[in-house]
Amino acid sequence: MTQRQLGEALGLSQSAVSRLEKRGTDSYSTDILARASAHLGIPLALMGLADSRPQVEVNGSDVDRRDFLGGAAAVAATPVLAALPEAADGATGQATALRLSAIAYRRPDGSTPSRDLGEAVHSHLRLIQTVTHTAAGDAERRRLAAVGSEAASLAGWLAWDMGDHGSARTWYGSAIKAARVARDPLLAAYQTGSLAQFEAHTGNAVQALNLTRKARRSLGTQCPAVADAWLFSVEGLAHAAGGDRRAADRALAASRTAAHTLPTEPPPWPWVFTFNSVKVAACRVTCGARLGLPEWVLSEDVEALATGHAKQRALLVLDIAAGHLAGGRIDAAFALAGRALDTGLQYRSGRILERARAVRRSFTSSAPPKVVRDFDERLHGVYL
Repeated sequence: MTQRQLGEALGLSQSAVSRLEKRGTDSYSTDILARASAHLGIPLALMGLADSRPQVEVNGSDVDRRDFLGGAAAVAATPVLAALPEAADGATGQATALRLSAIAYRRPDGSTPSRDLGEAVHSHLRLIQTVTHTAAGDAERRRLAAVGSEAASLAGWLAWDMGDHGSARTWYGSAIKAARVARDPLLAAYQTGSLAQFEAHTGNAVQALNLTRKARRSLGTQCPAVADAWLFSVEGLAHAAGGDRRAADRALAASRTAAHTLPTEPPPWPWVFTFNSVKVAACRVTCGARLGLPEWVLSEDVEALATGHAKQRALLVLDIAAGHLAGGRIDAAFALAGRALDTGLQYRSGRILERARAVRRSFTSSAPPKVVRDFDERLHGVYL
């Protein structure tokens, strides 16, 4: 590795790396040493730094959690390389490398508690900020701002999963601002739509609708098909949060129509997920749960819609439980809610647990049956 390559990884110039190598036993910046340790795979103890990182057990053995997550991100990075704007034309550099990690950190989200993954993501955000401060030229700063936008959006998603709504709003807001600095209308629309989706799920219908309209305005006439279909589904969630069944139905119908015409190739960056008619059907289940409409929730193949990773499935199962509850099927509702609660506890997901509590609050009875009492017993005293 050349001094220039190491400098790019650490956010330093080539000459600064040269000075570090010549410094011998003089004092060093511990932050720079820690970044070099992580990049070069040198144990912190050999760098003269205390190693206080938490451990994770894998197959009975303790593994450094940051190394474990870093390895998972590296493995997950390979499939997304071709989708990156810089990589598509053969360019390389800091922005490409940092973007790979930012996208790849989304993959362990389905198998790792957000509180654990958040440490790695926040460290990555600090690295992006450091590199951005030393970037040469406006074009490079814009590319790095786009990377920072993606990483901030992921931090918002993790905060939402932990039930920390204040931090989630802050991170999503940072993602939108960074996308504007990057001068990328599609990225700005995506991040604004993500915040709209969050507000819809948390019950802020007016704010969600305003944000969705703002996302569409930022795209103007250059609106990709996947953005159109997805934003219609977000509008459906917002109308459902506001209790407007008719408007929610219209938005979902528009989303379904748009999803049917989507091309088969992967969606354009910054979309890192496939949006299709199955996603629209799952969104309709969520809307039906919010509106108290069992006929929207309890289709014959409803559990087949519970795709994605375990936390996503648990949230949809709770929506299905809400549909059963609205239809008067109490035993089925709390059996499903209990299943989802297991997942919430396993992954320490504040979002899943709060949704489980919302399902429980929707049922009132002076003499609840045993299945409800058992559910209450499990919820009692749960703190994350």
